[in-house]
Amino acid sequence: MQHYPEAMLYVVATPIGNLADISLRALHVLQLVDAIACEDTRHTQTLLRQYGIEKPLLAVHEHNEAQAAGLVIERLQRGERVAYVSDAGTPAVSDPGARLVAAIRAAGLKVMPLPGASSVTAALSVAGLTGDSGFVFAGFLPSKAGEREQAVAALQSDTRATVILEAPHRIEALARALAVLQGRLVTVGRELTKQFEEIATMPAQDLATWLAAAPQRTRGEFALVLHASAAQEAPEDGTRVLQLLLAELPLKTAVKMAAEITGAPRNELYDTALKLKKA
Repeated sequence: MQHYPEAMLYVVATPIGNLADISLRALHVLQLVDAIACEDTRHTQTLLRQYGIEKPLLAVHEHNEAQAAGLVIERLQRGERVAYVSDAGTPAVSDPGARLVAAIRAAGLKVMPLPGASSVTAALSVAGLTGDSGFVFAGFLPSKAGEREQAVAALQSDTRATVILEAPHRIEALARALAVLQGRLVTVGRELTKQFEEIATMPAQDLATWLAAAPQRTRGEFALVLHASAAQEAPEDGTRVLQLLLAELPLKTAVKMAAEITGAPRNELYDTALKLKKA
């Protein structure tokens, strides 16, 4: 059985929706510590009441993290145990906590992780990724349209799978931005682990239409997995596939099928098709 030393910060993952996803170890530590630092004291108080836990709460959020870290350090230096929880999931993963952990370590104190629920790993587990190229965690893309488009352009050139998080008020804008990725698959996890959980996989160009098909689909929190891009064949192979298809199909249909078969960009194949037709 693991020992839980004094003068330690415990970084505790909490449920992302379903309260049954709390770990027995997390409950033990939350009962054991002298105080709980948290992103939102009201939210955490509600969570703790579900488990019958009463502890002093310290507000440590993105706007006061550096200052509040000093208060946590003082408690640890007195030999106390302190837990840190964010509003949902694993702290310091697109949530506050990273600056707090860095400050604790800089002060020569120790940190212990208590892993648990994570929308990132939950989304990956149902995406059905079969490649071996790993994945990239992008978190939330920029909110400004121009910066978001630049971020998507960078994703387009990266062939690895990518996990993206998004809030309900920005999901439609993200869907429009991702449409440039055309046939590249994206798995959408909406309200993961919650009552109205919804999971679907589709080409990126169809995401906006999927969201618009039902009013509830723009509500809730989102974790999206942009699948790894299909391995592209050599240009001459793509041209050969296109030639064979053009012999039997209309130009636009041939280009569409060639793009799906080879993974080559559709606009490049279209230009090639026009040249082949002229020749």
